[in-house]
Amino acid sequence: MKMKTKLSLLTVAVAVQFATLSNVVLAQEQSAEEDAVETIMVTARKRTESIQDVPLSITAFGAEQIEAQKVRNLSSLAVGIPNVSFDDIGTTAGTANFSIRGIGINSSIASIDPTVGVFVDGVYMGVNSGIIFDTFDIASIEVLRGPQGILFGRNVTGGAVLINTKKPSDVFEASVRIAVEGGGEATNNYLMGSVSGPLSDSVAAKLTVYKNKDNGWHKNLFNNEAFGKNDSIMVRPVITWQATDDAEWIFRYEYQKTESDGPAAQSHTNGSGVDGNFGNFDRNSFDFSIDNEGFSNLETHFFTAETNIDVEFGDGTITNIFGWRDFTSETDGDIDASPQWLFNAPAWLDAEQFSNELRYNGQFDKTNVTAGLYYFENSLIVHERRNLLGIATGGVAPALTQDGGGLYDVSTIGIFLSADHEINDKWSVNAGLRYTKEKKEAQIASLVFNQNATCFVPDGTCEYDFIDDNTWNSVSPKLGMKYQLSNTANLYAHWTRGFRSGGYNLRNTNADTVNFGPGPFDQETVDNVELGYKVRFKRGSLNVALFHNQIDDMQREINTSDPVSGVVQFIQNTADATIAGFEFDTTYMLTDDLRLNASLGFIDASYDEVIFDINGDGVVNEADKDLDLPRAPELTYSLGLNHSTEVGEWGEMVSRLTYAFRDESAYTDNNLGFINEQNIVEAGIDFYSDDGKYVIGLYGKNLLNEVKHGGDTQLPAMLGPVPLGGTFSPLAKGRVYGVELTVNFE
Repeated sequence: MKMKTKLSLLTVAVAVQFATLSNVVLAQEQSAEEDAVETIMVTARKRTESIQDVPLSITAFGAEQIEAQKVRNLSSLAVGIPNVSFDDIGTTAGTANFSIRGIGINSSIASIDPTVGVFVDGVYMGVNSGIIFDTFDIASIEVLRGPQGILFGRNVTGGAVLINTKKPSDVFEASVRIAVEGGGEATNNYLMGSVSGPLSDSVAAKLTVYKNKDNGWHKNLFNNEAFGKNDSIMVRPVITWQATDDAEWIFRYEYQKTESDGPAAQSHTNGSGVDGNFGNFDRNSFDFSIDNEGFSNLETHFFTAETNIDVEFGDGTITNIFGWRDFTSETDGDIDASPQWLFNAPAWLDAEQFSNELRYNGQFDKTNVTAGLYYFENSLIVHERRNLLGIATGGVAPALTQDGGGLYDVSTIGIFLSADHEINDKWSVNAGLRYTKEKKEAQIASLVFNQNATCFVPDGTCEYDFIDDNTWNSVSPKLGMKYQLSNTANLYAHWTRGFRSGGYNLRNTNADTVNFGPGPFDQETVDNVELGYKVRFKRGSLNVALFHNQIDDMQREINTSDPVSGVVQFIQNTADATIAGFEFDTTYMLTDDLRLNASLGFIDASYDEVIFDINGDGVVNEADKDLDLPRAPELTYSLGLNHSTEVGEWGEMVSRLTYAFRDESAYTDNNLGFINEQNIVEAGIDFYSDDGKYVIGLYGKNLLNEVKHGGDTQLPAMLGPVPLGGTFSPLAKGRVYGVELTVNFE
């Protein structure tokens, strides 16, 4: 560990030296207009700017990059961005457990707020379920590292992910794309298409359709059949109306429906050294055997209405974004991860949210101002059932059932103001403040109090043993500066605070409701100090950032095994912690046709003060402080090459090869469960016809066939009178290779 730390510190020192050298070369050789690498534009501060001018640590992907890397959903970017982990927990399809700079969650509980906020076309996604959705026709993806509380509000203590879909074109365009992937047990097939163009002088429209038929990458050793089947469809119509020269309306609607198998649940030797009794597999293999293949049926309706009006006041723009999203899921999973009926878990979720943001951005002499009002409302109906010990009845029925869940209502009001002021040609300052008031109301039926007493929350047949509401107020400030070293190089520094809302646990499985009940648990705050350097030079760019996060009242889901319920999960404010580190990324044109992309991230995470018995030994002491923070891999890095060349008179060939590494990290707070180290190699070759009509691509993902689990839940040695042991560890896909054809029409 010490050797790795020294190596990492040496690397950042070299990076800083490289940055200094680059600045000298910059001054001697060229001006900004001569850049060989295309300038990337981002909306991280809710206005369009060059990524190199924004005093934030950002990684951005444009439409061409997303298509070239064959990004099907956000988990395609799980490894490769410094200090970022985009994992699908795997318990239910599409449930995000994202972590940035070591601040993340490890849960599928719907009432647990994320630490990384996901925003689609400016609308915040209120639950982490259904977040890892199929992506097609995306204009950009921006990953903002560090707290983003001023402009984005609640639950962005780790960072934010901004996804922007494409708008209609002003000329007729259409494309059809088909792809076939292999590498596992059965093929995975895609059919995608879009058509776009003007309907009149002021109205344009776009229709995007996405269809995925996955026949199953995995193999279930219980019946030796392909597993992981998925049938998804997405339809997205978009209409823009340029009512006047100064007023624009954008209307988007998206419908998604997914029907898939349940989790590919592997059981392997757990952190206590107990093997799975009915099936125990090598954690570095894709082997598993489950009798209940389960299912995951998801449906989403998502509508946004965006208004942009240019005004003379400050030569500014008034923007209003209204969002409505209705998400429903019905799932079932084999939690015992074995070929026997011990622990099956069907669940139902209905989440409906409304939000509206009204903001203004304008320029007053040397001061740029962004101000706004935000309202958010989210209502959850959750029911979970545990069908336990069916083995005792010969598989006829569960010997023990538990039912619970509840109703959860969230309402948030936010007011924010941010300003950037140029003191002179070199110095500028930025400051901001956001006030948030949030109320949560919970009616909870504890699973432990509904044993063999079947009820159903959506029907109103469950008795609520816990009813409460609470209000949290938060002030999120920011103060920073930027120093312009030259036309294309700058230094920045800032201090900012983000908060993660307090709340309640809708999955109460603990009979001790006084000490480990549904809540309320308090909000978590993160104070971030960041120092960064950005430079563009003739053949590329370099970005370096150092950060220090102080986390108070860390909010964690404690996940432990239990001989009655199988698994007990409760939420506590466990500790104060410090997470510090650095990251850098660079793009450099080695030749006119060969581009190098490289990145490095390092995290040093530790507890400062512990107020909860994290390791479960009965006392709070140094042993708790010595534990690793979950979802905080120490080292991440990537290296990639992109090459383009002419192919006779036919067109152009673009090839890419990337390697990405992510350290092993703890999954459970007691460190008994962990996520494997990742070494990810991807490659691809795309052929572009000279007339732009055809693109043929060959690609491979995870070519080293690395095993990755969404989680590593520890199972008890005994479940009732039956030996169990092992883990519930949902598997992601291994090696995938594919071919893709795109046909464009004009």
